[in-house]
Amino acid sequence: MADHLTSWVLALVQTALFVAGAPLLAGWLKRVKCRLQNRRGPRLTQPYRDLLRLFRKELLLPEGSSWVFRAAPYVIFGAIVLAAAVVPLIALRLPTSAIADVIVLVGFFALARFFLALAGMDVGTAFGGMGASREMTVASLAEPALLMAVFTLAMSAGTTDLSVAIQRILSSGLVIRPSFVFALLGLLLVAVAETGRIPVDNPATHLELTMIHEAMVLEYSGRHLALMEWAAQIKFMIYAALIANIFLPWGIAVGFGFGALALGAAAVAVKLALLAALLAVSETLLAKMRLFAAPQFLGFAYLLCLLGMLSHVILEVGG
Repeated sequence: MADHLTSWVLALVQTALFVAGAPLLAGWLKRVKCRLQNRRGPRLTQPYRDLLRLFRKELLLPEGSSWVFRAAPYVIFGAIVLAAAVVPLIALRLPTSAIADVIVLVGFFALARFFLALAGMDVGTAFGGMGASREMTVASLAEPALLMAVFTLAMSAGTTDLSVAIQRILSSGLVIRPSFVFALLGLLLVAVAETGRIPVDNPATHLELTMIHEAMVLEYSGRHLALMEWAAQIKFMIYAALIANIFLPWGIAVGFGFGALALGAAAVAVKLALLAALLAVSETLLAKMRLFAAPQFLGFAYLLCLLGMLSHVILEVGG
């Protein structure tokens, strides 16, 4: 009974780490990117200050908005937090990871995206509808690639439970699998598109004709905008944790001892910092692509994930 209670407490703490640590990861990414561009950059705690400032601001609702516009920030934030509860961050075999698998994780992302697109279209502005249309176009191309990467992992580990899959990969030792290399490259491209990063989207832009995510939240203010921005930061951390703990699972805690948990927290912090720095380098070197080039970008991601599954079938199952 005590172990069961401890595991639930750790699961809640891990979810809280996602929620509380996501702005810090976003601040680290922005600071590294500014350093690479010979700029001073903001403090690491600046995203927390921005969220606090938005929560303190007056909430304004556009004329003609319905309950969908008002409910969307809470639904999106709740869906992303539930998705974070499914993903192992510092420890394995937690109760929340056993409740839902990676297929449900994709469903949480789809639910948040659905309400985000509805909120963009609800007010009836041109930019909101344009951003919603672009978002669903990107999603229709990114989700098949994401699911293909998920199926490659499931076939290799024999399960769609993320915690069990990571534990089996960890127990197999350092093995270079061609299927995982292809799946990793494809998932990296999907993560860039799904989190609205360069070259697919630019989260720092204010040019309406090039926006995707920002176009759908133009009419939001106050705590509604804070929840939207916070949810986007948590989603970015979820994708980073997935990449770090699936393909580089070493260091994650397999027990509930203090030493194992401390090592797991330190390991994931280092891996997330390195991934964010790698993304900062790529965003510094690359420019935003045209919207019409996004299908080729995501098509290439799907091809990589498909090659991962085929290489698993040919080399690992067939061999």
